Amino acid sequence: MERTNHSVVFEFILLGLCKSQNLQILFFLGFSVVFVGIVLGNLLILVTVTFDARLHTPMYFLLINLSCIDMILASFATPKMIVDFLRERKTISWWGCYSQMFFMHLLGGSEMMLLVTMAIDRYVAICKPLHYMTIMSPRVLTGLLLSSYAVGFVHSSSQMAFMLNLPFCGPSVIDSFFCDLPLVIKLACKDTYILQLLVIADSGLLSLVCFLLLLLSYGVIIFSVRHRAASRSSKAFSTLSAHITVVTLFFAPCVFIYVWPFSRYSVDKILSVFYTIFTPLLNPIIYTLRNQEVKAAIKKILCI
Repeated sequence: MERTNHSVVFEFILLGLCKSQNLQILFFLGFSVVFVGIVLGNLLILVTVTFDARLHTPMYFLLINLSCIDMILASFATPKMIVDFLRERKTISWWGCYSQMFFMHLLGGSEMMLLVTMAIDRYVAICKPLHYMTIMSPRVLTGLLLSSYAVGFVHSSSQMAFMLNLPFCGPSVIDSFFCDLPLVIKLACKDTYILQLLVIADSGLLSLVCFLLLLLSYGVIIFSVRHRAASRSSKAFSTLSAHITVVTLFFAPCVFIYVWPFSRYSVDKILSVFYTIFTPLLNPIIYTLRNQEVKAAIKKILCI
């Protein structure tokens, strides 16, 4: 990606979450604890699944991939945000800004497709249990997983392609704690209305397709489970409810951020924090608290 000759902006200024110095110190302490919790929580899942042979199944293999994505998703902007709470002038380089946007859409798109893959895995496990290991073979599982990352890469690359020839000549102030594509596009020194529509269409199409696939798969699963014995239905609904909770937490902020991406409401900042920080923190908690096998494996590892 080569900067155009008429672009004179070499760095962007981030306004952060607030201007109050006292609040920034409070946020520094709070988000530091949250970030440590994200890393430790997802690392715990990685270690647990890796070292417990009973968890070497397709579902848990997908779960550790989700944990990896969540850790990186929380790391592309959160550490800088935490450090910026102690700085009066919060700046980010031109390349740093573009890197944040690239990794956000790469990880976001990959996680959307990974959630679809996890829904497919649950459909096979619940609706076709006798053929589960045959259908979800290592080859199929690897193909689905690579497809998830490939879709994320193509989505991110297409988004960044929109930015290739945009000139930036000031102002360079971004009203957020990280570089988000809709906010950066507004700073370009040209009419970007059509480009804004293309960005919304790109992100919206991927989100809509993934969400519809998830609704379809969960609908089929729920319909199938209703006609089973109470004990089997209870276990299936328990597993399914964890997946539905994670999907809701992931897609809800996306809808508000990218359906009204050019609004000036402060709610956008709150949703961005939830999307990039609290969702990666909640995912391991949800899967751990609702999964007896994972809890038993964690107790075994920790010798509780």
